[in-house]
Amino acid sequence: MNPVLGLIGLPLLTSPLAYFAGRAAFPPSARRHAEYSRALALIGLLAVWLWFAWVASEVSRSGTLEAVVGTIALRVDGISLLLIAVVLTLTSVVVVYSGRYMTGEAGEEKYYALLIAMSGAMIGLACAADLFNLWLWFELMTISSFLLVAFYCQRGTALEAGVKYLLQSALGSVLVLLGIALTLAQTGSLTLASPLATESSGVLLAAGALFVIGFGIKIALVPLHMWLPDAHAQAPSGISAMLSGVVIEAGLIALLRVLVPLAGVAASWGSLLLAFGAINMLAGNLLALRQKQIKRLLAFSSIAHIGYIVFAFGVAFSAGSVEAAQGGFFHVLTHALMKGAAFLAAGALLFALYIRNGRHDALMISDLAGAAHRYPLTAFCLSLALLGLGGLPPLAGFMSKWQIFAAGFDTQQPVIMALVAFAALNSVLSLVYYAPLVNRMYREQPSSSVLHGKMIPITMRLGVVVLTLLLVVIGLLPSLVAGLTEPAGSALINALTSALAR
Repeated sequence: MNPVLGLIGLPLLTSPLAYFAGRAAFPPSARRHAEYSRALALIGLLAVWLWFAWVASEVSRSGTLEAVVGTIALRVDGISLLLIAVVLTLTSVVVVYSGRYMTGEAGEEKYYALLIAMSGAMIGLACAADLFNLWLWFELMTISSFLLVAFYCQRGTALEAGVKYLLQSALGSVLVLLGIALTLAQTGSLTLASPLATESSGVLLAAGALFVIGFGIKIALVPLHMWLPDAHAQAPSGISAMLSGVVIEAGLIALLRVLVPLAGVAASWGSLLLAFGAINMLAGNLLALRQKQIKRLLAFSSIAHIGYIVFAFGVAFSAGSVEAAQGGFFHVLTHALMKGAAFLAAGALLFALYIRNGRHDALMISDLAGAAHRYPLTAFCLSLALLGLGGLPPLAGFMSKWQIFAAGFDTQQPVIMALVAFAALNSVLSLVYYAPLVNRMYREQPSSSVLHGKMIPITMRLGVVVLTLLLVVIGLLPSLVAGLTEPAGSALINALTSALAR
């Protein structure tokens, strides 16, 4: 079997098997049903990890791997490997974490099947080498993630969040499809492996604009972000971590894939990305300042961090900076780890304070007062994740932001250098809502919710600790992930240079 096909096929095969294992009639209880489903999901993920290691070794030797099935073209390069690594890391942690969190929930086997299907769709998106194939994987990711956002559909707020997410995602998908139609009509090609045009074209500019808006909804570019706070707040905590840590980044990778072949159409894509990056940073931080719910605060924080990533790629497009591209991909990786750790830690506290006491209310920031006295390990991990998101050294968030800022200054372009200063000020601004939260957990007396909270299961703490250790180790030794970030940045710049040269 072609290595690329196996990489995509394994999770897509595991998903229905996990569902049917959970629906089998022979286990004695519904809980055992879910255990079979979760176990099969973990076995499938292990197989995908082993296959990924093989594919990565092949790509390191040849640069890329390709596969063609009929008219469907697939291609694995450095960008693909980075996104797949992030997807597999978060999915593996979330499956283990969800064992106790989702116990007893109706349709638990559907949860694991949809989670694996969503991961498989993102792997397919990472490998897509033509526009229509990219759109199909994007749609599968959207549908599976919608069903997970609305998993608690018996609750009105969750159903409302799911419908809002579905409607806005559907609009984005339609706009992307229209952009694909315009591109095909103008060029007669849908390939992503070569430039689609080498000179200005009004039709292709319109197509590019449709791509930016359509994918921008999924990425949560301001003002296209309205779905994100509700979706993150109402989804199960493991899914909140996936949405923030990798789903919106997958949408960004899709946008980069379609803009590179259109680089010769206009010189304004870089400026557009710089503008969106600056707006997202400021809007995300300002909106986070007023939040009282912990998951909504983290959701708006994601909007700000997408701003840093988009800004990095704006520098890469505008100045051809490979360092900026590598910094952008580095922050894709570190943001996934930090936000995954933050959402899972918050979810663990939600589980201990509310869910195990039979309540399904939103976890408020005030509920976390004195949490470190009762839950020292989880509070410590949440604190490190928040401080990493705020950019404090020597955590991973500082290192990725530093690389982005240094690459921006290296361009010696006044506008970009001014935006770097703006981004640095926004990083400081984010500490205005991160630091008081950390202070509340350590310095205040335990809240009533903390005093009456239950024990956090070890499997939930394990997932949080693993992600926290990764963000600390990568902060201290960023060279450990250079094998992922450097090929990804080089792949983007090489493709961009090729598109502009022709």
